[in-house]
Amino acid sequence: MRKFTISILCLLFLTGCENAPLKKAEQPMAATVSNESSLDREIKSILEKGTSMNDRKRQVAVIEASFQRCTTPERARQLAALCFTKTLGTPFLPFDLAEIALAESGGHKLSSASVSSKGALGVWQLMPYRARSHGYSPEDMKNDEKCAEAAVRELYSKLEMAQGNLDRAKKFYCGQGPQAECYLRKLKRIRKEMTAELEQQTERLAMTETGVVTR
Repeated sequence: MRKFTISILCLLFLTGCENAPLKKAEQPMAATVSNESSLDREIKSILEKGTSMNDRKRQVAVIEASFQRCTTPERARQLAALCFTKTLGTPFLPFDLAEIALAESGGHKLSSASVSSKGALGVWQLMPYRARSHGYSPEDMKNDEKCAEAAVRELYSKLEMAQGNLDRAKKFYCGQGPQAECYLRKLKRIRKEMTAELEQQTERLAMTETGVVTR
């Protein structure tokens, strides 16, 4: 019995020695992940506070209507859907991605083939070197889905630069100086129009649900 007890204790000691280095190696890794995601959590808690999934979905209909003024109904619907799906799990709302698209390429029918005088590409107008920094080729910017993904990553990088200030992040998306200030004013005008339309849509829905019919 004594030999058996000693054997068990030795086995436990050896097992503990084998696991000890592994636990030490895991701890710094866990700390690193925690440090890397702390800013993410902080930004999300600020920007997503009070925003439900239904609120996001209601924005899509407004975005589609806004896009239809620039392009075909089918393309408007596809791009509006991208604004919804590509902002899920991010600190951004569909409106954020939509207003950038309207500001960047709305005057060019939201064309995936849009190229600015400076060489920015696609619906969301990323410069080739910025697209590459997010893992995409310039050719990828002709693909609406990849362009939307790159735009979200670009906006997120600008949000970190702006220390969580979304207005400043959108201005940085354009660049620096007076041109960026004009760009931000344009975005705010677009947002104001979409927000007003969303409020009207919400009022109509509320009237329908309560049985009030409007002429």
